[in-house]
Amino acid sequence: MNAGMLLTIAIYLGGMIYIGWRFSKKTSDTDDFFLGGRKLGPFVTAMSAEASDMSSYLLMGLPGLAYLTGVADVGWTIIGLAAGTYLNWLLTARRLRRYSERTGSITIPAFFSDRYHDKKRVLQLIAAVTIIIFFVPYTASGFAACGKLFATLFGMNYHLAMILSAIVIITYTMLGGFMAASTTDFIQSIIMSLALVMILFFGISVAGGWDRVVANAASLPGYLSMTQTHDPVTKTAAPYGFLTICSTLAWGLGYFGMPHILLRFMAIRDENKIPLSRRIASVWVVISMTVSVIIGIVGLAVSTQGTIPMLEGSASETIIVQLSSLIARKGFVFAMAAGLVIAGILASTMSTADSQLLAASSSVSSDIMQDYMHMNISNDRKLRVSRITLAVIAVIGIILAWNSDSNVFRIVSFAWAGFGAAFGPVMMLALFWKRSTGSGALCGMIAGGAMVFIWKFLVRPLGGAFDIYELLPAFVIALAVNVVVSLLSPKPNPQIQKEFEEVRRK
Repeated sequence: MNAGMLLTIAIYLGGMIYIGWRFSKKTSDTDDFFLGGRKLGPFVTAMSAEASDMSSYLLMGLPGLAYLTGVADVGWTIIGLAAGTYLNWLLTARRLRRYSERTGSITIPAFFSDRYHDKKRVLQLIAAVTIIIFFVPYTASGFAACGKLFATLFGMNYHLAMILSAIVIITYTMLGGFMAASTTDFIQSIIMSLALVMILFFGISVAGGWDRVVANAASLPGYLSMTQTHDPVTKTAAPYGFLTICSTLAWGLGYFGMPHILLRFMAIRDENKIPLSRRIASVWVVISMTVSVIIGIVGLAVSTQGTIPMLEGSASETIIVQLSSLIARKGFVFAMAAGLVIAGILASTMSTADSQLLAASSSVSSDIMQDYMHMNISNDRKLRVSRITLAVIAVIGIILAWNSDSNVFRIVSFAWAGFGAAFGPVMMLALFWKRSTGSGALCGMIAGGAMVFIWKFLVRPLGGAFDIYELLPAFVIALAVNVVVSLLSPKPNPQIQKEFEEVRRK
């Protein structure tokens, strides 16, 4: 193990726990624990929202895919995600902040029931169960990614590395709640940015300059095309058709249903600062993803000249780790800098896992136990129960992540589709269509979540025109079901319509 890298990583992990401890003194009730008392500033709101979104695919998945197949797949993914980010901030953020404050909602499931005056809390229950179904394995994928990183880099036992990483995440999140998670996410976004910039310039230098990087990429058939993709096995170009492009762009639809991102909109202190947050978030997303893709292209040039080995299959996702190992060989100070890169990869994973843990634990303790089951407990006990619930969910995540051969990307893409289809159409219609009803929202939510499973495991394997990302058909079907059922249901009562108009006109 390299002492310099370990020192930087230890300082980083210790800093995350310290932040959790500091915010534990300011967390006095469940409103603070799950929503931070709606006190987030514009910079923390923007950067924590995007850091909690950009999991390990930013520093591992995107550069790895670009390394193997070129710019088409990752290019259309970036366009879809960038458009989804901007539109989510533009359309959803202000109205959700306003509406959730009007209804007093502190979780996404609670907002759905409060919006439609669902006194039986069925909407809240189904939404909470949906969050648990998709977020617990999503969290497990984050633990697994951390375990694989340390196992690959330092030769540590996978299970030990995964458990230690999980303990750090659990500790600072359980101590400080939403504010700790948001503040650490903000810091982690900075670390991720520094890691990307450092590796980019170092990689170009090792490759022999930008001209050599471009020349190497241009020599590969289809590598720099947006309508073709490079086949790393046959070294030929394959067409990247219209249907595949639409399927890839559909990733952007997921943003409208992501609980951990939507919660940031609800928590911002001043809704007038949302445009500033939108600009910060959108610019950071575009720049960080673009740099990540370029690193993949640079990494291939470094491999081609023999400085690092050629990477095949999933091993391509370690390209940033490979480049950082070159930095570490130059001495102790450089090794500490390389440790910052590894901390950046950890940050990209941890910033997502902490937000997922909070959302999942709030679904159990606040949405199900308190609001649906009507358990009457004191405020101090509710806070204690919330923390215990978070720890229990994390333990379940560790158990699910025990298999070191689990495919992280597949779990993430499936959960992304689940939230996008189950919550996205419901959220958009709840905020922008006065005629939307609770029955429509409930049926649409169930249809979206179910269709993700149906399309993924029954329809998509048929291939051909059916081989598209499950989020796209599931989102369309959920939206259609919500609209049709709402139109067939009685109109919302006057009080619900009045609240909608008040929020719209404000």
